[in-house]
Amino acid sequence: MSKKTVHEILEDEDFKALSSQKNVISIILTILELVLYFGFIALIAFNKPFLSQKLSGEGATTIGIPIAVGTILGSWVFTGIYIFWANSKYDAEVKKVKDNIIGG
Repeated sequence: MSKKTVHEILEDEDFKALSSQKNVISIILTILELVLYFGFIALIAFNKPFLSQKLSGEGATTIGIPIAVGTILGSWVFTGIYIFWANSKYDAEVKKVKDNIIGG
């Protein structure tokens, strides 16, 4: 059983594909999270009157509260998407690459 060198692992097509997939999903989800979070912060900074509008008549809840909750929930959704992807696709590919490396 011969183990591969680091150079051979880095040049392996399965490893490159796995690394590329992880980078793509990570970059997409990071950009979406940054847009979500900084979009909310920009709304706070530049449109406070909009956020301070009451949702319904005399109620104490403003429009900003559901938007803030939505920002948090959106972050959870992005995390869930990554977890689903990692569990359903990424982990299987990691196992395949590991078996290929160990198996030689």
